[in-house]
Amino acid sequence: MGSCIWRARANTYGSFMGACVINGIGAGPAETMQPTVIADIFFLHDRGKWNTLYWVVYMGSLMVGPIVSGPMAQKVGWRAFWWLNVGLLGLSAIMVFFMFPETKWDRGTLNRQLQEAQVPSPDEKRMVDHDTAGQSSNSDDGIKPSITAVSDVNTQGHDLEGVKTAERDPFLGKGKPRRSQWMLFQKNAHPFKSILMDLWIPWKIMVFPIVQFASFVVSWSCSSFLTLNLTQSQNFAAPPYNFSSLTIGFTNFAILVGALLGLATAGPLSDFVSMWATKRNGGIREPEMRLPAMIPYVIIMYLGNIIVSVGYERKWSWEVIVIVGYACAGIQVAALPSIASTYAVDSYKPVAGSLFVSITVNKNLWGYGFSKFITPWSEKDG
Repeated sequence: MGSCIWRARANTYGSFMGACVINGIGAGPAETMQPTVIADIFFLHDRGKWNTLYWVVYMGSLMVGPIVSGPMAQKVGWRAFWWLNVGLLGLSAIMVFFMFPETKWDRGTLNRQLQEAQVPSPDEKRMVDHDTAGQSSNSDDGIKPSITAVSDVNTQGHDLEGVKTAERDPFLGKGKPRRSQWMLFQKNAHPFKSILMDLWIPWKIMVFPIVQFASFVVSWSCSSFLTLNLTQSQNFAAPPYNFSSLTIGFTNFAILVGALLGLATAGPLSDFVSMWATKRNGGIREPEMRLPAMIPYVIIMYLGNIIVSVGYERKWSWEVIVIVGYACAGIQVAALPSIASTYAVDSYKPVAGSLFVSITVNKNLWGYGFSKFITPWSEKDG
């Protein structure tokens, strides 16, 4: 919020860029928080859909930005756009403070859960003691009581097979956050160790092949979209189009529509493909089962890039470039990052936050490189 106030009042290029640096420091954690929350509260079979929604909203803000900023710059001045951002960020901060409880919860290991499940309740203990006392008179017959919590647990698990979770859990969907989840800080037995681990783990996992794959898929997909943002003014403001800044901003509607198409298809498709592969694999889920869902979106990405690049070069009709090329860019930028990042989260769920730090660092480095060389390159070679 402070960086937006600074940019709204900046009078020099250096001052404006200094505000941009501050904005990057403040906005960076927001890129890693939401995927971590999704991993905390949504199950494996549903995670792809919600990760796709995150990426559409995230990248959609970059699509809506030019649509809003173009008319504002033309009608009321560019500073008003940054004051609008101040208001939106203020509202967002209030909503996070009052409406966003802590979602991280330590479920412990499977062994610990089984041990807790095998401990009988007080009522069960009384029942066991009563039955034991009643059967003591039959001890001469060689009959010994064999009531155990483990056998009860196993029997119950067998009897409940095929029953929907919502039917056997009366509390599902009816709970509410505890008061402790609204605390400003959560208790931590080793706070300094946690901070050091949070600083170190992103760099450690950055060399993992799965993390590298997800990072580069996200980076290349977002850079493909970024190229449109950086070149649309150069192309459409010049002859034969001669579009105004207002009209150029409206071309981003095509990208937004494409992103909505990606939202409607990518998440459900990746979840369906992985569930289908799981059934074929005897009920065993592997994170790689999501990856075949990327194939149609990779083809769409190539198609959109070719149409836009050739259309720019040969001055095709703007309808072809915008409606087809830009829409394809929107579809792929909603689909590919969500599928690749969900695959990485499925592989390394306990470090989902650190995982997205690695992805964000890679993505922002690519974005910086594109913004530095794409304009001089296009001016030199077209």
